[in-house]
Amino acid sequence: MTPARPPANWLTAREALAEMRAGALSASALMADCLERWRARDGEVRAWTFLDADAAMARAEAAGQGPLAGLPIGVKDIIYTKDMPTSFNSPHFEGHFPNIDAASVAILRQAGAVMMGKCDTVEFAVNGRRAATTNPHDPSRTPGGSSSGSAAAVADGQVPVALGTQTGGSVIRPASYCGVYAIKPTWNAVSAEGFKVCAASFDTLGWYARSAEDLDLIAEVLGIEAVPAPATLQGARIALCKTPVWDKALPETREAIATAARALSEAGAELTELELPEAFGGLTEAHRVIMQAEMRSSFLADWRQLGEALYPELVSILRNERGDSRADLLAVLDLAAACRAEFDRLAAPFDAVLTPSAPGEAPLGPQDTGAAIFNRIWTLLHMPTVNVPGLTGPNGLPVGVTLAGPRYSDRRLIALAGQLGALLPQPRRPGGQASEEASL
Repeated sequence: MTPARPPANWLTAREALAEMRAGALSASALMADCLERWRARDGEVRAWTFLDADAAMARAEAAGQGPLAGLPIGVKDIIYTKDMPTSFNSPHFEGHFPNIDAASVAILRQAGAVMMGKCDTVEFAVNGRRAATTNPHDPSRTPGGSSSGSAAAVADGQVPVALGTQTGGSVIRPASYCGVYAIKPTWNAVSAEGFKVCAASFDTLGWYARSAEDLDLIAEVLGIEAVPAPATLQGARIALCKTPVWDKALPETREAIATAARALSEAGAELTELELPEAFGGLTEAHRVIMQAEMRSSFLADWRQLGEALYPELVSILRNERGDSRADLLAVLDLAAACRAEFDRLAAPFDAVLTPSAPGEAPLGPQDTGAAIFNRIWTLLHMPTVNVPGLTGPNGLPVGVTLAGPRYSDRRLIALAGQLGALLPQPRRPGGQASEEASL
């Protein structure tokens, strides 16, 4: 007997699009199932800052043509949308309505996608007010930040794809905690035009999905070039990089990396441990110095208008209370530039680099959104990173692993992430149900 198809909201993006093209599913029926899941779970998960169900349904009914025709997408609430407010989860911007689409949103709409609503975020995607969102696997836990609602909404089956942003670890860490695929692409491979700037040389648009193939689908629409990838893991060259902050890895992350490495090896991949040069140990502090220097320019208008009304952590940064000098900034800028070129050289012999996504399982929330310690190095280096879900920790909560690589190897990493994901346990749906979809 043919197994029953899962509710439409649990279809991957590619599955839903295939059914819509075949006439077996309409855009409005898909949106209706997503909205039904939202209504059932919003009281607990609280993934959205703005969702007008009638307007979302009207957009679905009017969906145009294109490779994403009728596909619902969630949008992090620092990314501008012409038909919905963009509040940055800040009390100073409630009801803020830029009346324009970010470049990424415009491109996705041109491809026929339907913007479902705005997903909750940590204030300004930096710090301050936390998202109201809870981890869909355990409401006492954080979904991570700052792309809290985007990761949770996809993990919970409320939307098949959602956009996020990363300046430190704001895409990959929530993906690890919520148990979904996600990519932080090569810096500036996708336009950052149209979202709240934090640190312009780090800010990167990323996205979440429940399969690696869906990550690739969005990558193609957003103009990221395809690159050759191994057809199988047999003979694939994988580097294992614990990074200079391995001592921050909790037992569950150490076990996740070991499990993923073992699965790759058993599938025929050739694993080599990659130890980064001593200079890379300074990159975490370099990330802080550069980010905070750039924040002092990107938030200058807000600082002059709002002053002490901004949250204390931001005020401290804008006052430069750490006392970082111009010489400090120039030194770490030079370090970052040198290490980018060096990592490209070190990673060139490999198809991907296996490394941690987060220290461990999601911590108790909401104030503790987890540490970006394993993400900042790659964000600073402008390298693409993909979270691969499927593994869990001692509390049964998701623990992801990351595949990283040289700049512009994005779609090769996505392909390998799908192959690795197929070897790991299937990500579990919130509520304890095993996913019926294969990790593609």
